[in-house]
Amino acid sequence: MTSIQFKRITSIDMLRGLVILLMLLDHVRETFFLHLQLSDPIDVSQVSTSLFINRTLAHICAPSFVFLAGISAYLFQVSRGGSKKEVFKFLFKRGIFLIVLELTLINYAWTGIFPPKIIYLQVIWAIGISMVILSVLLWIPRKLLFLIAISIIVGHNLLDSIHFNKDSIFYIPWSILHDRGWIEFTYLKIRTSYPILPWIGVISLGYSLGWIFNKSTPSPFRRKILLYTGILMFILFMVIRYLNFYGEKPWEFFTNPTLTWMSFFNITKYPPSFLFLLLTLSLSFILLYIFELISTKYDIKYLETLGSAPMFFYILHLYVLKILYILCVQIWGYNQGEYFGFKDVWQIWVATICLAVTLYPLVQWFSKFKKNHKEIRWLKYL
Repeated sequence: MTSIQFKRITSIDMLRGLVILLMLLDHVRETFFLHLQLSDPIDVSQVSTSLFINRTLAHICAPSFVFLAGISAYLFQVSRGGSKKEVFKFLFKRGIFLIVLELTLINYAWTGIFPPKIIYLQVIWAIGISMVILSVLLWIPRKLLFLIAISIIVGHNLLDSIHFNKDSIFYIPWSILHDRGWIEFTYLKIRTSYPILPWIGVISLGYSLGWIFNKSTPSPFRRKILLYTGILMFILFMVIRYLNFYGEKPWEFFTNPTLTWMSFFNITKYPPSFLFLLLTLSLSFILLYIFELISTKYDIKYLETLGSAPMFFYILHLYVLKILYILCVQIWGYNQGEYFGFKDVWQIWVATICLAVTLYPLVQWFSKFKKNHKEIRWLKYL
């Protein structure tokens, strides 16, 4: 079939760019606030408001990345004349590529240990394995896939009470699929940080809704769908959360109104609860609507550039943070018990801004290089 060339969709790149900045903020926290670990969900009575906000802002990152990966898969299929065979091959190969990256370069960036003694299966693993599974699911009629995606996102919390002992044959597959845990071998421990079942639902939802961004879909109609869907999902979140009846640890009423609101928006990420996905995806829809409006009047190159090379930025910033942490330890030593760390949350924001400015020229260079060297086929996997 004939390939059709499409320009990159500005609103999608802008959302990716914003999400990358929030991800950077959270990873600066994880690097320089190791002395103050946060539970999942957070214990709001033991954390400052500023740190709670810092962490909660980053909740939108993983759902947005996975959802947009599904949309991109659909648009890739359209660009190949609707060939599911081509998108199957691309998704399968790119998914394997991301899994290998997670197990090697990315895991080393987190642990600094080679050969690895611990492997964390995190967001890149979740995206990679979700792509591999989507490469099979895309053969299902799109409307049916949409229903399957909704069923997974809404219903997976019904499985929360199912657990298996480590000696069960179901322990490893269930740990990978839904029940976050440790898989232990003689010389290696694997942490299933991102159980994949909910993420399969999210990437499938993105693929089944990719038609919204077709050229044939009028812009006003697309914006209306994005806005109304986002608002409806947010209202649904507020109602279900207020009633305290499904998918989350109940929120509590405190004499301090700030703590009450923190408790209300305190949601579970590992694995992402239905309410976690409802809230974060509602914000993704609303932000896509806003960026659709903005892109008609303004050209925010900074966000577009970051969003056009997300994997390059992801790997780059992990190694930069690792190097910075090592340098800080060498210069100032361990000032927070076993760690070097910042004393105040505002320092996380300052460091994030500095890194966002410093790393941008490298991302800009890579984005242009990738655009100007389409003959280098492997670059598309980044």
